Amino acid sequence: MEGQGDAITKHEQLLQHIEGLKVGTKISVRKLAKEMLVSEGTAYRAVKEAENLGIVITKERIGTVRVEKKPRNISEQLTFGDVVDIVEGHVLGGASGLNKHLHKYVIGAMKVDAMIRYIDADSLLIVGNRDDVHSLALEQGAGVLVTGGFGTSREVKALADELDLPIISSRHDTFTVASMINRAIFDRLIKKKIMLVEDIIDSKPRLNTLKISSTVGELRQVSEETGEQRFPVTDEWNRVIGIIGRRDVEELTEGQIIEKAMIRSPVTAALQTSLASAAQIMMWEGVDFLPIVDRNRKLVGSLTRKEVLQSLRDVRNQPQLGETFDHLIWNGFADERDEEGRLFFHGFITPQMATDLGTISEGILSTLMTLSAFKAAKDITGNDYVLDNMSTYFIRPVQIEHAIIVMPRLLEISRRTCKLEIEISHSDTLVAKAVLMLQSIDHG
Repeated sequence: MEGQGDAITKHEQLLQHIEGLKVGTKISVRKLAKEMLVSEGTAYRAVKEAENLGIVITKERIGTVRVEKKPRNISEQLTFGDVVDIVEGHVLGGASGLNKHLHKYVIGAMKVDAMIRYIDADSLLIVGNRDDVHSLALEQGAGVLVTGGFGTSREVKALADELDLPIISSRHDTFTVASMINRAIFDRLIKKKIMLVEDIIDSKPRLNTLKISSTVGELRQVSEETGEQRFPVTDEWNRVIGIIGRRDVEELTEGQIIEKAMIRSPVTAALQTSLASAAQIMMWEGVDFLPIVDRNRKLVGSLTRKEVLQSLRDVRNQPQLGETFDHLIWNGFADERDEEGRLFFHGFITPQMATDLGTISEGILSTLMTLSAFKAAKDITGNDYVLDNMSTYFIRPVQIEHAIIVMPRLLEISRRTCKLEIEISHSDTLVAKAVLMLQSIDHG
């Protein structure tokens, strides 16, 4: 389109240039600035943006390198290459096998004849400086992670190269390495459950748009053909400049232009926005239609409140994989009802919830009161909520292993909000109290 090149900023041009580079190309800020005739500051900002987008990565002793953008469908299985990054290791041999997946890891803290029963193809043996065990694992089809910063023999490296099975060295001890890998697996499970806007945009049909010069008649025709009520309005470069709905033009004639009736500078979201954040944006802004834009504010799709809420409900029906801090905090608490049928919660303070002084952290208390408020509000209305504001009072310290009761009380409720008072007590003594105002994400 004529004039489009002039509309692209230097930053966008730099990003497009980086995306066009061959995978594996080493990128220098100074070289990039010289090639593209921009300042080093502009080049640096573009490189950092490219790193956030996942198209370049900074590797130790190598520098910034152009890489393939990782797909959104996160695999629960780690590759040997992932393990190298996780344990801050380096490859001693078998580098061509780094893209292979491993289905389990085995800690080699036993005799060889006992160890061999646990080592099989596509597993990872975590062991110290035992060359005989290294070669044994490779012969069984397993990769090897050598802990403690140790290396291995030349013969083992040659065998790893021959079999395309990585042998990796890490400076960390065996326990630390196993913990790091385990944490990475849990993080992947959590990330896989968190839905982003792009997860549902990709499955939607082609989006219908209008131009600023479109007429009311064109809007009504598109609405009747598609069944949609609201549409984004874009300029000649497909950038979102407004939104328009059938209700906005009810009093206009067929031949009138939609420009004066459209809502300018609408609220938008990006593909990497989480669905929960999209729902919260819609709630705070009081909108039920959200255009989705790329980094250049060009339209790539749209979402309705109904689509977002349905997707969030579908996600909650899936089994919980991995544990966030909220889940870990709440795991030790059980639901119960009083004589009037009101929901309350009881549990024990674990050592992980304590400060250095041995009392429960105020942050943990706040989290317990917030989670109990969400659960109590959902029990009353069936809706999901986000926190609007919270006033907290910490009255007495609570020690570890003390039993506590969390008691929510409803103060006020409307279609959009729910106000609750939360009390935490130990042995009939009040230890903390909060008043919370919650906003429902099911209503605008």
